[in-house]
Amino acid sequence: MFIQDLKNDFYRQLIGKRILIIVNYDVDAICASKILQSLFKYDHMLYTVVPIMGLTGLRRAYNEHQGDVKYVLLVNCGGCVDIVELLQPAEDVTFYICDSHRPFDVCNVYSDRQVCLLGDPALEENIPAFESIFYDSDGEDDDDEDEEHDGDEHEDSGAGESDGDADGGNAVERRRAPKLSRLERHEQRIMRQRARRQWELERDRIMFDYTQFSYYGRSTALLIFELAWKLSKDNMDLLWWAIVGISEQLLLGKIESGAYTLELEHIQSHVSRLTNKTNDQNTMSASKITFENDLHLVLYRHWTVTESMRYSRYSACQLKLWTLRGEKRLHELLVEMGLPLVHARQTYSAMDLVLRKEFYTMVEQLAEKYAIPDIVYGTFTLSYGYRSRYAAADYVYALLAILQSIKKHKTPEDCFMEASDALTRQHKQLLNAGIDNAKLLHAAIFRQVQSCLEAHQVHSTGSFFYYVLQEEHAFFSYPYALALLAKFVLHGHVATTRARQAPDLPLIATCPLDAAQGMCLLVGIAPVREDSPKNFFGKAFDQAAQKSKTSLLQDFFEPSIVQLRQSDLTRFLDALTVLLT
Repeated sequence: MFIQDLKNDFYRQLIGKRILIIVNYDVDAICASKILQSLFKYDHMLYTVVPIMGLTGLRRAYNEHQGDVKYVLLVNCGGCVDIVELLQPAEDVTFYICDSHRPFDVCNVYSDRQVCLLGDPALEENIPAFESIFYDSDGEDDDDEDEEHDGDEHEDSGAGESDGDADGGNAVERRRAPKLSRLERHEQRIMRQRARRQWELERDRIMFDYTQFSYYGRSTALLIFELAWKLSKDNMDLLWWAIVGISEQLLLGKIESGAYTLELEHIQSHVSRLTNKTNDQNTMSASKITFENDLHLVLYRHWTVTESMRYSRYSACQLKLWTLRGEKRLHELLVEMGLPLVHARQTYSAMDLVLRKEFYTMVEQLAEKYAIPDIVYGTFTLSYGYRSRYAAADYVYALLAILQSIKKHKTPEDCFMEASDALTRQHKQLLNAGIDNAKLLHAAIFRQVQSCLEAHQVHSTGSFFYYVLQEEHAFFSYPYALALLAKFVLHGHVATTRARQAPDLPLIATCPLDAAQGMCLLVGIAPVREDSPKNFFGKAFDQAAQKSKTSLLQDFFEPSIVQLRQSDLTRFLDALTVLLT
């Protein structure tokens, strides 16, 4: 069931209650949970936050805490699975689901009371009608009972007459109704079964159309910020966390740029309102959010210009910077910009002030000539104090790097808490450490792409490309890093290949996950030419696993990321090739 009035039907229902908040392991979810926690602190509410990475974690988190709570809030998880079937909760437990993954599970949509989805049903695509997917079998049962009753009556003709008046009346009514012969009753039953089979086929078709693609809805952080605004408890920090949440969706290709642009207008109105509201005289502590056109260059304010351009997917693929000709073209661009190599190779913050001020304009003017027109996009920057200035993208890349930094002595929960702390201004050192890790990650991705393209390691099956990493890797054994690598590899391959159909083919990348258990991680990336970020691989992986009889672990909330045994990989890819041909 959908809840649109978040203030009354969601937030006010939770005041004074003990709440379990289960948060998915992604940047948007972390931003949303930070906003929620600040709201709950205002009203002195008791809550427990548990980060999870998949369905197994969701089950474990609920089972460990179910004794304490009757209200469970799921952030960016649980919307696409039948949550009641999965967790088997007591009837008095209520689930509030705030999830940007789509499509929602129909059992959650049509739940009467126990499952509440936060959002507007008008924004959802093609939710099937209740009658078309849930069959009323009561009528059939009644007919079957009547048939049995008729059968009994034939066997014992005088049964009703010696009973009371009520039974006698029923018997009279039954005698008045036209009696059907056994053959006619049999025909009726066959007709009902045939109608039921046709309805089931139609339901399967409707459900396939509805669940065929996985995609993303509105940013959860932005939805929760709007709740804070309606409660008059919003401030600059909360708005910045919402901006980081939606920026993650854009940078990871979860939403179309058109949807992002529409949201920018709403965010700008909030920025203006809060800027006018804040009269903080102390410049050191005042935070200021400004909207500006910026460049799709990774962390360029905290890196050198040459490295940022080389390691950014868009500029690297358009200029083919892994080749000597591409490197030469980059130097030509810098010369035409009037940016000396000495400055381009030193940290951006150490560059000449005049060059820094003109850098954006110089790139924008030459973008068309060097075939990088989409390098400019609208975003927000956060300034506080005299030196601290960060773009929303800087936060996203830093938080992703922190979430990926799992080691033997550092659990996913530790990384989650560190990423959560890095959002606050008081923990600037965590954010800067995350930015340094993000630089290492993007440099590693570029080197991997370069070696992959030079060695021609991207293979085609005719219906999709695939790229297999042979060895376990410190960075790419994690879903987000592997997805970033796969996207870079696909765009790089399309930029260099002469095959005409290349922009229309998706890519599957795989990396060994656990050498001891022989498992590997598999990610599916939509074609370059696809405007929509919808991904069909979740359903395709499921069907290919059934056809090849391989066991697939679909534990992540992103259906296009799965785990399977390395020994089954060839058989699985063969089945997928046949399926997609």
